[in-house]
Amino acid sequence: MVLSIGISSLHSQSIRALQSGTKTSLRGLSVVDNSVAWVSGSYGWISHTTNGGSTWKWMQIPGYEKFDFRDIEAFSKSDAVIVSAGSPAVILITRDGAATWKEVYKNEFPDIFLDGMDFRDARNGIIYGDPIQGKMQLLRTSDGGNSWENISGNLTVRLIEGEASFAASGTGIRTLKSGKTFIATGGTQSRVFVSDNFGNSWTSYPCPIIQGKSSAGPFSIAFINSKKGLAVGGDYLSDTSSIDNMLLTKNGGRTWQKPNTSPFGYKSAVEYISSGVVIATGTSGTDISRNGGRDWEKLTKEGFNSVRKAKSGSLVLFAGAGGKISILQGP
Repeated sequence: MVLSIGISSLHSQSIRALQSGTKTSLRGLSVVDNSVAWVSGSYGWISHTTNGGSTWKWMQIPGYEKFDFRDIEAFSKSDAVIVSAGSPAVILITRDGAATWKEVYKNEFPDIFLDGMDFRDARNGIIYGDPIQGKMQLLRTSDGGNSWENISGNLTVRLIEGEASFAASGTGIRTLKSGKTFIATGGTQSRVFVSDNFGNSWTSYPCPIIQGKSSAGPFSIAFINSKKGLAVGGDYLSDTSSIDNMLLTKNGGRTWQKPNTSPFGYKSAVEYISSGVVIATGTSGTDISRNGGRDWEKLTKEGFNSVRKAKSGSLVLFAGAGGKISILQGP
């Protein structure tokens, strides 16, 4: 691994590179607290830190060198769950800090493609995937990822041809501690699916972000509470276009509004740093809003696949191509 230093700043915030050089595209990112964080990516690679990013322990999981682990959920320095995209789809768990991994789910159906997951607490999580015969694939766990139940039948609204989700950063799904759950779809049609009861029943609402082709739609959503949230995306094949690439909601996704100024270009991940400060990143660069997403300015031209804030704490990390991991510094 190559440790590299690079700083780009705006006002008092800066992004500092921690790691790069590993031949993996990192999309899974889970920050537990100010000390512990995990990443996952292509070619079976995962890594984790227990000292706030100063050092990282890398491993290519034996037997899974061809798998693309697009999302990871970590709960401590010992416990984590990873999910792969593509067929076969697998879910692995570790309880000993990545020393060993156990396969707890495998689906070899040719059309299976899992996009991401989120947990409301350490035991209860949901994974979602692209539709099969119009039905979004949904899995749910109540034992911390040891076993998974197929709850796809709970979502009765069928997706239209060409409507699916993007496994870009693991943040096309968000769950709140209350059990409220949001899932975004894009492509030929963009919608947000909302569950008030952690996946038992669902409602769908139109999301008027750019859409209409397979490369366009909402790639990431974030909610600061059950009402206030935002969606970012764009068209990854036209990643410098800012047309209809970001929206805000004040009523839990029922209706959406455009910002005063948009972030620049395509964005694959968005994260609330506080109720007022929001960061969005993608191949077009990294942008920041200081008023809840209404106005945006460029933080750095450097782009990442993912950005996440600690579940408990203030640590904010970025992950991207080439094994790149960086940290947000400043208030």
